Amino acid sequence: MTIFISIAAYRDPELVPTIKDCLARARWPDRLRFGICWQHGLDEAPPPTLDSGRMRVIDVPWAASRGACWARAQCMSLYDGEDWFLQLDSHHRFAQDWDATLIDQAARSGSALPLLTAYAPAYDPAVPVPASERPTVMRFDRFTPEGIALCQFGPVAEKPDGAPIRARFLSAHLLFAPGQFVSDVPYDPDLYFIGEEISLAIRAFTHGYDLYHPGQHVAWHEYTRKHRSKHWDDHRAERGVATPWHARDAASLDKVRRFLATPEVGRFGCGTARSFADYEAYSGISFRRRHASRAARRGDEPEPLPVRAAARDWTVRVSLDRAALPDAALRHPLFWYVGFHDGQGNEIARDDAGRAEMHALLNGGDGPIRIERRFASTRPPARWTVWPVDRRGQWLDRIDGAIDAASDHPVIEVTA
Repeated sequence: MTIFISIAAYRDPELVPTIKDCLARARWPDRLRFGICWQHGLDEAPPPTLDSGRMRVIDVPWAASRGACWARAQCMSLYDGEDWFLQLDSHHRFAQDWDATLIDQAARSGSALPLLTAYAPAYDPAVPVPASERPTVMRFDRFTPEGIALCQFGPVAEKPDGAPIRARFLSAHLLFAPGQFVSDVPYDPDLYFIGEEISLAIRAFTHGYDLYHPGQHVAWHEYTRKHRSKHWDDHRAERGVATPWHARDAASLDKVRRFLATPEVGRFGCGTARSFADYEAYSGISFRRRHASRAARRGDEPEPLPVRAAARDWTVRVSLDRAALPDAALRHPLFWYVGFHDGQGNEIARDDAGRAEMHALLNGGDGPIRIERRFASTRPPARWTVWPVDRRGQWLDRIDGAIDAASDHPVIEVTA
């Protein structure tokens, strides 16, 4: 089984030692493939380790970098169908046979979509790593002013057999999942730093991934950052960058805040296997009330997820009266929002009509405009919505209606 290893490295002298230790301590080093976003100074020559045939490298001058999440998205673009996806930072040390441990832990989880993650124990590059280490769990720490949940790590109440431990939260510096994670939960390049992990945990969970902490030690992580340049140190107006770090950070924080307040299904939003409310119940976090349960604060293992009904495939055909639509919706629209909601008003599917589809729909004669969408959901659709956006980006009048999903017919016809 091959493992694609994503490493976003920003001017980090620990990158090469990390790669070397990763290879040296793997049971199957020949099965590892690296995707590296190497962000560096012009005077920093490529390290010899990056010349290996197993390395896929995106070369980025430091001033062109847009932050950690953008770099991780770049790494994902290098994925080439490997069996497993492993996301790391560029400052790690590894336990012996770490790759075999992760694959074994994933198998022992019993999940079809396991995601193993942890805040790894700390190491100091100046001294040898300990001979052994206990695994860790993640627990809730605090909310930011934007309502973003932050976590910390603590010792685990180890299971006697070293089995994986159900997790509430996700670490971006140690994330191991099946390779399809890259297409299921692609990284949002618009995020900067804070909010990366909680939004990714929600997105993975709602796409059907089961979160686990490894029940055995896998790796160490260097937390102090004292040995490397930081993005927020370099990306300042006085250094001539086009967009300073704080502008990217402010936009990112606002995007995460909006996601937590009004989560939607989409490419960089929630999936449809589970709901946002399901994640809140599972994790013990209420984002609206900014409350965390005692179990979440302690890092207790959450209860197993209840067995859910299998998702059903839905096909909905919407017919719109062309004469009833505003002129701005028909003349060169930017796009049309097309969404479906359950009985409580939660969005369960969204698939907008872009310019190419709009051109075909609006130039198809004088009859009704027909939009067809297919999607999978465990919850039946109760309402549909079409919401045009004009060429200036202005939202026009919303068009919506009820859906009768009670029948077993594979296609649901609705008319506005």
